[in-house]
Amino acid sequence: MSGVRAKVLFIYNDHVATEALLGEAFLAHGFDVDTFEVVPAARGTHAAGDVEFPDPTGYDVIVPLGARWAVYDPALLDTWVTAEAAMLRDAAAAGVALLGVCFGGQLLAHAFGGSVTRAPVPEIGWYDVDSTDHELIPPGRWFQWHADRWTLPPGAVEVARTAGASQAFLLGRTLGLQFHPEVDRPLLETWLADDDGELAAFGITSDELRSQTTTFVDTAKVQRLVEAFVTRVARQPCPSS
Repeated sequence: MSGVRAKVLFIYNDHVATEALLGEAFLAHGFDVDTFEVVPAARGTHAAGDVEFPDPTGYDVIVPLGARWAVYDPALLDTWVTAEAAMLRDAAAAGVALLGVCFGGQLLAHAFGGSVTRAPVPEIGWYDVDSTDHELIPPGRWFQWHADRWTLPPGAVEVARTAGASQAFLLGRTLGLQFHPEVDRPLLETWLADDDGELAAFGITSDELRSQTTTFVDTAKVQRLVEAFVTRVARQPCPSS
């Protein structure tokens, strides 16, 4: 990452799941930002389909973001989920750092030998996250909206969790997150407008999430997470082959 400006690629696995606060944080740390859309809005909820992913070696960091889909959906495994997982493994082998968010974190777990299954209880809202590495994952409230959870890939180290699910793992130059550090009020409003009744099914109101987000969103905490990821994970020496 010397000389030229570093580049980060945000992968939109769902057109409503964008980088928001994470994009701002990477820009603040000197990165140029590119995006790639996997499932465009025109496809609606029909997520399956073949996708040709960009060459990962053109980037210093790749960030697969969230999605409403399940990593283990057979139709997706037969198409782009398997292709994206292969691209992420190729990226890691080439020395590209990876930061996965929610679905993206689950995809990283899957790609590197872990598993993803339905969680006994979904997590939606702002949850207290316990961290064993306060510099990398600042403890406290982080936003959640997920019904699946991962088991750790071989060799991965869990660095954060809630009572209901693992929340962060490290594997070499890869960091998987279950929570959503990117969420701000505008992104939340996009998700609320797109909600198909999931909140009501779990007894949660839009106004509750709005109020919680106003209280708990913390741009400085997101900046600290990205700074620690960049300095401690993305810029650590690549393992020798």
